[in-house]
Amino acid sequence: MGSGYLIIAGAIMLFSWLVSSQLKSKFELYSKLQLRNGMSGREIAEKMLADNGITDVRVISVPGQLTDHYNPSDKTVNLSEAVYNHRNAAAAAVAAHECGHAVQHAIGYEWLTMRSKLVPIVSVASNFVQWILIAGILMIKVFPGLLLVGIIIFAATTLFSIVTLPVEYDASNRALAWLENKHMLTQEEQAGAKDALKWATRTYVVAAIGSIATLLYYISIYSGSRRN
Repeated sequence: MGSGYLIIAGAIMLFSWLVSSQLKSKFELYSKLQLRNGMSGREIAEKMLADNGITDVRVISVPGQLTDHYNPSDKTVNLSEAVYNHRNAAAAAVAAHECGHAVQHAIGYEWLTMRSKLVPIVSVASNFVQWILIAGILMIKVFPGLLLVGIIIFAATTLFSIVTLPVEYDASNRALAWLENKHMLTQEEQAGAKDALKWATRTYVVAAIGSIATLLYYISIYSGSRRN
């Protein structure tokens, strides 16, 4: 493993830790900013869905922290217990963001459609791609094709990370626009929601950069073996 890659990987890991720490800090901060309208995350989500004419999506509570997501297969907005029940700027931001994905699904947003098609591939690939890559490196001299197979599979996971970026940014933009246009939050609450979502989307940027860097590293190993 080259020293150059180790430096890059270390820098990405450090940046990822910093972004994650900042995200946690921001959500803790804005969780203390109680909404003047007194609405819970569930109520925010249900209103946003209704305002967008979406009647076939359920808002449900799921255990865990930062486990919030939209499931297009069963049309559910899944909110963590803290978001579902609480009445603060962080909960409002997350609830509206996940409903942003529901809106994307309803209108056939092309990037979400593409990501949904990649989910089954990535789900299967993530279980064994690292083993294929490791085996490919160990057997590079006798069976270089194995590493190439691993690279192709890993490229699919990298593509998923890249496609995720516009999906997440668009969902946040839809959430913030709705919150503002419907006057759901005060100026202070709106600013807090915007700041929280900004740091949330940055975690996806870090993940994409890390995946691209790792893919290029494996490609360089394969290319080097071909030259030798």
